[in-house]
Amino acid sequence: MTLNAAVIGLGVGEQHARAFATCPGSALRWVLDLEPERMTRVIEAIGQGAAATTIEAILADASTDIVSLATYDDQHAGQVVAALEAGKHVFCEKPLCRSLTELADIKRALKKSGRHLASNLVLRAAPVYAWLRDAIAAGELGEIYAFDGDYLYGRLHKITEGWRADVTDYSVTQGGGVHVIDLMLWLTGQRPASVTAVGSRVASAGTKFRYDDFAAATFTFESGMVGRITSNFGCVHRHQHVVRVFGTKATFLYDDRGPRLHRSRDPAVEPEILALSPLPASKGELIPQFVKSIAGGSKSAPLDAQHELDVIAACIAVDDAIRERQARTIEYP
Repeated sequence: MTLNAAVIGLGVGEQHARAFATCPGSALRWVLDLEPERMTRVIEAIGQGAAATTIEAILADASTDIVSLATYDDQHAGQVVAALEAGKHVFCEKPLCRSLTELADIKRALKKSGRHLASNLVLRAAPVYAWLRDAIAAGELGEIYAFDGDYLYGRLHKITEGWRADVTDYSVTQGGGVHVIDLMLWLTGQRPASVTAVGSRVASAGTKFRYDDFAAATFTFESGMVGRITSNFGCVHRHQHVVRVFGTKATFLYDDRGPRLHRSRDPAVEPEILALSPLPASKGELIPQFVKSIAGGSKSAPLDAQHELDVIAACIAVDDAIRERQARTIEYP
């Protein structure tokens, strides 16, 4: 069985299109973008697909099985719901949605449709995190009591210029920090109960960007674990993320020095260097797993749509905590 995919939005979505075109079990049927010249270029480069005129035409096409969304953040929720209601499987760039109301709408549409849903939280596909998840599950780090993560965007111009500067209520947590929050839940197998958070807009002061360019969140878990996540879009730094996972037996670190594992408190003992990439090969790395999950042929566990919903619920709670200036109990759908 070949699953036909439509990709909407050809910025990051071009990598989606290439993945669907080359993945066993799928093919590229449609592309749609605001720029006709971009559609033509992508179709010619890939050798598959056709240019669509509207989203509605794609959703009405009975031969389209998957809709892949790489549109602006504030468009995702409505497009996800419409695609699910049209009987399509949905692969969506982050954030899946931006409010609890939208999240509830997606959950209802997902349950009614029986389709598959995934968000492109692509750091999961990095080899070092696949290894780390297995190591945590095997007890190599002991009991995890703290997870620290920093999303260092290092691209201030992308929020002071372009579409992010024009989107109402743009969230750096939903637009960037979500990747590290996803790792926190995915690696530990736990979801937080509550969150406190603060934000600032110092780095972008004097620009057209109207919202916080920095957010710091502290999550509490029923197990006693504490998570600390920052979303730092205005930093003078290359685009990078930092992860620190503290266990009673070992500590995992990834920063400028690369991924490594400390197994001893003795300062004379050097950490174990992990020769594994902290980044995926491309933004389309999760698509083969998504296709296999739909086809039912994957030897690995199917994608967990509830996890996708839980991650965005945690992000929404961060923004609510900043706005309300008080701790928020996280509302999971």
